[in-house]
Amino acid sequence: MPARPQIALPTPGSRRAVVVGAGSFGTAVAVLLARGGFRTTLQARTASQAATLADERENRAYLPGVELPEGLRVEPADAGLVRADYVFLGVPSRELGKVIHGLRGTGLPKRTPVISLAKGLVPPYGIGPTVLLLSAFGPERVACIGGPAHAREMVSDGAGLVAASIDERLAITISGVFTRAGVVCERSNDPVGVELAGVAKNAAALAAGATEAQGLNAAGAAAGHIFLEVWRYAEQQGARPESMIGLAGTGDLVATALAPQSRNHRAGELLAQGVPAAEIPKRIGQAVEALDLVPLLAGALERSNVDAPVTHALARLISGELPLEAWVARVRATAPPPARFGSRNALNRWLRRARRDVSPTISH
Repeated sequence: MPARPQIALPTPGSRRAVVVGAGSFGTAVAVLLARGGFRTTLQARTASQAATLADERENRAYLPGVELPEGLRVEPADAGLVRADYVFLGVPSRELGKVIHGLRGTGLPKRTPVISLAKGLVPPYGIGPTVLLLSAFGPERVACIGGPAHAREMVSDGAGLVAASIDERLAITISGVFTRAGVVCERSNDPVGVELAGVAKNAAALAAGATEAQGLNAAGAAAGHIFLEVWRYAEQQGARPESMIGLAGTGDLVATALAPQSRNHRAGELLAQGVPAAEIPKRIGQAVEALDLVPLLAGALERSNVDAPVTHALARLISGELPLEAWVARVRATAPPPARFGSRNALNRWLRRARRDVSPTISH
């Protein structure tokens, strides 16, 4: 069998990273990469935006109050990727298909890894960003970032990130640069699971926000149903359960649920107040990933024959087809599928182990 091709990973001090997309999260990642020792460039959408960032040394539109490190370069996206050793894609998921398709025309070197920062799905079919990247570039060149990572807090107080790649060396390198920047970063070899955990988190945060005024139990049920429905889909794709219950899934969900500035949670609240989905990004001042994500997710679940009544109802709430009362009724009335009960032999083995472990405690 021929040897698997290896990426020639650069040595410390020579690594060049380019972050494509100067929103809040892309800017925060660029700041951390520069702190972690990468020679980092942040690419903005337009030449005028790049010039403003370079002049002010601060992203006042998306990450005000955070100074850009002295060594962080800023340039427009049309500058290309010829000299990049690592490329981080920090653009909204709805634009990722176009960006990924255009990467080869940017001068991207043949062995340069591409890392997705998105927590959404790519239209029109709701495909995961890493699935597209794996198809285009192969497993050794693809990774994604997950975990609880509010942009402002990440650059000031730290975060709990997950660097996921099928290629171990790539996951180690990415986690290493974030660790040197002062951020805890777990390594994972389950990029699909980590990516879908972020998808579930965004959708669940929106669902909780749309239900919270009806009670915390209803909000918790909405988020739980969404996570379970996405997990059934993730399981079909070969994802592992720890990706959903660890930092990338429940950890990120808790961070979002507690964040008063969470865009997805706030968008859910506005939906519940009757604000049309098309107006919500203007109210919030930034794109809201879950508003685009949930309809795509509902379509992907349907095509995979995953029973997902709450996700489908949330998509209809976003489109305006379902009134709030009907959405809440769906959340409250939906019962998950029954448990898969094991065999009697498995139960007997469990009882024997339990008795063995408990007996020393009882005897004393």
